[in-house]
Amino acid sequence: MQRAFGIVAAAVLVSMAGGGPAAADVDSSPDRVPPIDVAALLTAARGAPPIICSLAAQAVRNYGWGGNWTDAPATPLASVATFRDRDQGNVPFPSADVDRLLAGLASDDPCVRELAVRLLGGQKDSVVARALIERLGSSEAALREVAAFGLGMMQPASAVDPLIRTLRDASPGVRANAAWALGRIENGRALAPLVGLFRDENENVREAAVVAAGHMDSTSTVAALLRVLQQDTSSSVRRVAAWALGQLESREAADVLAGVLARDTDARVREMSAWALGHMEVRGGSAALATALRRDADDRVRETAAWALGEANDRSQVDVLGTAAAEDRSSRVRGTAAWAIGQLRGDGGGTAPAGLLRVLKDESDDARLKAAWSLGQIGDANALNAIRDALRVETSSQVRRALIRALIKSGGRSEQTLTELLSSSDPQVREAAVRGLAGNNSFNPWPWPWPRPRPFP
Repeated sequence: MQRAFGIVAAAVLVSMAGGGPAAADVDSSPDRVPPIDVAALLTAARGAPPIICSLAAQAVRNYGWGGNWTDAPATPLASVATFRDRDQGNVPFPSADVDRLLAGLASDDPCVRELAVRLLGGQKDSVVARALIERLGSSEAALREVAAFGLGMMQPASAVDPLIRTLRDASPGVRANAAWALGRIENGRALAPLVGLFRDENENVREAAVVAAGHMDSTSTVAALLRVLQQDTSSSVRRVAAWALGQLESREAADVLAGVLARDTDARVREMSAWALGHMEVRGGSAALATALRRDADDRVRETAAWALGEANDRSQVDVLGTAAAEDRSSRVRGTAAWAIGQLRGDGGGTAPAGLLRVLKDESDDARLKAAWSLGQIGDANALNAIRDALRVETSSQVRRALIRALIKSGGRSEQTLTELLSSSDPQVREAAVRGLAGNNSFNPWPWPWPRPRPFP
């Protein structure tokens, strides 16, 4: 049975390592989950009970239309599996099963405890909530820890005061889970006790408390968060403090964030500081962001700085972005800088910087796509020759469609040019040409390239 439970955790790792949206677009980083050992997963799966296989299969997320694809008519487990997404929902478990799951919380097997608390956490049942609250008073730290975890998943209002008391628990794991749970419940009564944990001796507790404060819509914690950002010895805690300040859109924090972006020794803290400045959409941090884009040694920091400049609406930074788009060593930075130029010049009537035109020849399909999109946003007639030249040699159909849009938006809607595109072997390119010939610009803002996901904690 231990082996069977193991495949659930293995499948979760599969989903995190390669099953999410645009997984191929996420570059490697120290905190990324490593690829799963597929051989070990398939070995563990052989002979496992169908119900365990069904739970594991659902952990491998397939995004897009159809969700987890559990509505497919003939899956390998269809004839034997009894647990399906549509069966789980929020339907309460029978009382006998609730008792079994509550007993499982005290198991000496961590897999049993994990599975039990996750199933209980999906219930919206006051009986389950009361049982979990009662277990916060257990003499066993492991049981208190898992109870706080379950309450965070359930988010019952009745758990607020018990969880606040649990913030004083002797066990760091219990304190951290209680802080995490209070952040999910988002009750203002917990703010002051959470701020009290910002000086906790345990790094995980401080991190959980800071994240919880960031989830609450109150700027009363800003001064304490600024102290954490500037003084905490843990880079992980400083990083989430920067995130919390950005999440709270605390504009008075802009100067401190700019200083941290310039001086912090940890790249992940600098990256999050850049994100926070961009999320606030303030011009006050533009100079620091531009400096980071030019000089920071870390690709992720430079890319996030480029994105943040695009969000800050400071058009004086277009030339800095143009230089990065043309010259940065990272294709991600070049592409995001190109995208940011389109954000800043997106109302048309501007001039495309020379650096943006150079990205049309970039080795990266993604960078070329973003450059073509930006040119469509700008609509610069002086860029028509560069756009036409790019169309003659472009091999990516997606980039070609973006170039057609840029051509039309820049005033290059000539019958000769668009008629030539009608002979393309790509039906989507031909469709875009037809739209252009008909004067139909309805594919704006399609295609819509975005930078990679933002750095959340």
